[in-house]
Amino acid sequence: MRFKLILSTVKADITDRVVDAAKAAGGTGATIIPARGTGSHEAKTFFGLTLEAQTDIVMLLVEEHLVSPILEAIKTAGQFHKPGTGIAFVLPVEHIVGLESQMEKFKEEVRKSYF
Repeated sequence: MRFKLILSTVKADITDRVVDAAKAAGGTGATIIPARGTGSHEAKTFFGLTLEAQTDIVMLLVEEHLVSPILEAIKTAGQFHKPGTGIAFVLPVEHIVGLESQMEKFKEEVRKSYF
């Protein structure tokens, strides 16, 4: 069984919407990490203080065959067609520990999807 890691940076106020869309598309859970960063749309300043919008990193470990629908759901829910709303990308996963209790469920879902 092959897994991929989907990482997405989103504005904190839409994190729940993005996670819900990813789950509806087949994701089973997500890890959310508070973050901050810079990009082409730099933070605003007010009296010398930098005002940065809170950003979250949403991590989803998913089976390879679910990557495309989940990525599309994240893109739509996060409105990534608008500048400065977020990005998402996928990384390969070489080794996993800690999913032993869920492996039978994963195998059953794969069998169902092929038959």
